[in-house]
Amino acid sequence: MNAIADMPSSASTAGAAVSTPPGAPLIEVRDLRKRFGDVEVLRGVDLQIARSEVVCIIGPSGSGKSTLLRCLAALETYDQGDVRIEGELLGYSERNGKRVRASPGEINRVRRNVGMVFQQFNLWPHMSALGNVMEALLRVRHLSRDEARRRANAMLDTVGLAHKGDAYPAKLSGGQQQRVAIARALAMEPHIMLFDEPTSALDPELVGEVLQVMKQLARDGMTMAVVTHEMGFAAQVADKVMFIDQGRIAVQGNPRDVFHDAGQPRLRQFLQNYFDRNAFWTREADDAPPL
Repeated sequence: MNAIADMPSSASTAGAAVSTPPGAPLIEVRDLRKRFGDVEVLRGVDLQIARSEVVCIIGPSGSGKSTLLRCLAALETYDQGDVRIEGELLGYSERNGKRVRASPGEINRVRRNVGMVFQQFNLWPHMSALGNVMEALLRVRHLSRDEARRRANAMLDTVGLAHKGDAYPAKLSGGQQQRVAIARALAMEPHIMLFDEPTSALDPELVGEVLQVMKQLARDGMTMAVVTHEMGFAAQVADKVMFIDQGRIAVQGNPRDVFHDAGQPRLRQFLQNYFDRNAFWTREADDAPPL
């Protein structure tokens, strides 16, 4: 599997010129609030994600995890607070002291270095794996077909699917389809990768192959925010774990502190429920959290 450090670069990559000061967070969120009708889904979220940091976001269903991630990708508007990507305000602009919704072009400019992988694979069924990875390179990055093909092949190799470029989604397993989706995001050379429960739609025996790709990305220094129910992955890979409950970050810290010292009652209950459902794990299991 190729390292991210060896990813091909191109002068036509729109985000190549952006850089943040050393030590500055790539993602910064302050007092983020989001409502759907009368329901306040995010209730004042604050977080920072540094360069090359892996943050795993855990919590019960309906706690606001996916909504938070979608706000980071500007797939949802937010009602209050700031989301800054590499120092730039996402989703809004300041004009004459007032905040106004940014234009689609401005939103795309700010989030151009953010890649996202969803629960569902969202591949084009009429395109091969190679075609799915090439499509945005052709339409968004405006690369030549030869350059797009070269980069797409390199990304399929990165996720271990160099031999599946000609295969169509219907002929790929769920794990392979999700790896194609990861390759598609990586081909755009993002500085930040967002993963929204990327293994939740997979059969259990296919989960590992996707997690292995994500572990390699972490080892190669990719900045990542991962909404996940895979506690073993969070324990092994995360630099920081955030537990969200009822729209707020209730607990955050390094994995050992979060998983070992679960003194917060809701976190303790959440972890107990998780391990009750996964009682086959042992302390010696390779993918088990250090509990």
